[in-house]
Amino acid sequence: MAMRQTPLTCSGHTRPVVDLAFSGITPYGYFLISACKDGKPMLRQGDTGDWIGTFLGHKGAVWGATLNNEATKAATAAADFTAKVWDAVTGDEVLTLAHKHIVKSVNFTQDSSCLLTGGNDKIIRIYDLNKPEAEPQEITGHTSAIKKALWCNNDTQILSAADDKTVRLWDRNSTEVVKQLSFDMSVSSMEYIPDGEVLVITYGKTIAFYNALSLDMIKTVDAPASIHSASLHPDKDFFVAGGDDFKLYKFDYGTKEELESYKGHFGPVHCVRFSPDGELYASGSEDGTLRLWQTAVGKTYGLWKCVLPEMVVLLEGSPISTEELWSSVRVTIGLLVASLTKVLLP
Repeated sequence: MAMRQTPLTCSGHTRPVVDLAFSGITPYGYFLISACKDGKPMLRQGDTGDWIGTFLGHKGAVWGATLNNEATKAATAAADFTAKVWDAVTGDEVLTLAHKHIVKSVNFTQDSSCLLTGGNDKIIRIYDLNKPEAEPQEITGHTSAIKKALWCNNDTQILSAADDKTVRLWDRNSTEVVKQLSFDMSVSSMEYIPDGEVLVITYGKTIAFYNALSLDMIKTVDAPASIHSASLHPDKDFFVAGGDDFKLYKFDYGTKEELESYKGHFGPVHCVRFSPDGELYASGSEDGTLRLWQTAVGKTYGLWKCVLPEMVVLLEGSPISTEELWSSVRVTIGLLVASLTKVLLP
């Protein structure tokens, strides 16, 4: 019997959710941050979606959000021409970094000492968080707005995607372009997987995989609809993608076969990411919600509790039919309700 995917819906935002990111696994679990056009990025428990807090301070739409591996720091990129660094434990604003235009992307180094930003002014900036008063290092070259900028290769190189229809690999020290990819249209999203140095890029209906160090193509997969975001499972067994048709698609990474598709959102899917343990993936949508989806449907994990196997065992070799079982359950519920009524209404 096929199990039905039941996503967990995370409400709270009032505008489209445009970016999300997970922390690494910490002694307290892992965490999820979301960026939204309502200007109020939110922090949640990663495996349940439970709300922890909201970072208040931006005066415009928040386009990008990230956590460091330890989930002690958060960073956000916004339309108010600033990037902000936050204490993710207390929720306090630590630093405001003024820019000349809308900021779209933020990314910490592995040791959380530097922050990488990119946005509509076409400039990549590197801020030394230990010297907040110092001017940032600037890298120029893109001719249109930068959508995403990510550290790679142990923070010695930078990957950037822009509306000039290019993805570029930069050397951090020389600030020179090492390699460049050109496309027929703007890239809609980019994900970097350090383990194996894999770069996931989406554009149009295409999900493309590249070696992040050489930018040599590994493979491409065509989806049924225009895709806004894709994410590769940590074990690289499969990947998920979402876009214009409100659906989440799951593909086999090896064979490129579409395995499943689920519809839960009521608007286009703007972002999707796997959790660090690979047990679930999160999606953010135009409908203002995040949803958490199980990687292995039916597995007991987080708030998902699988009871079907136990019920099957109960029925196997038993004269009790399924109808009789549910009839018994309904009677039991009825008795409980009657008892509660007598207690509450003597």
